[in-house]
Amino acid sequence: MLVIDADRRVLGRMASEAAKAALMGEEVVIVNAEKAYVSGNMRSVFRENRDKLEIKNKGNVNKGPYHPKRPDVYVRKSVRGMLPWKSRRGREAYKRIRAYIGIPEDELKRNNIPVPEKSKPRKKLRRKVTVAEICSHIGGSW
Repeated sequence: MLVIDADRRVLGRMASEAAKAALMGEEVVIVNAEKAYVSGNMRSVFRENRDKLEIKNKGNVNKGPYHPKRPDVYVRKSVRGMLPWKSRRGREAYKRIRAYIGIPEDELKRNNIPVPEKSKPRKKLRRKVTVAEICSHIGGSW
């Protein structure tokens, strides 16, 4: 069982670490998903996410594509991008990944998972945006 505290961690680096552990067969729990950083200028990061929202299906709107607006789903979907999603192995690894907003201490105690300690940021960033800011900008509320 791998518990990753996303607080002050770069989303892509953390997601690749989680994807690799899930592919090896380990259960992965990501806490504080809303506090993960996305590196880059705020305007360009917001523009990229707004452009993604404009990708739509011209046919039935119920058939997708679906764009996550909650931080925990946003982080989990970014981990999915680093998995071989079209293979059975990748889909099974995706089922082993859970992400939470904040630290759900009752959930962690129920499953006998240790509460992670605060981690230092791996890399100092000048230009960064949190996942919570991105999700609130694209219309998410949680």
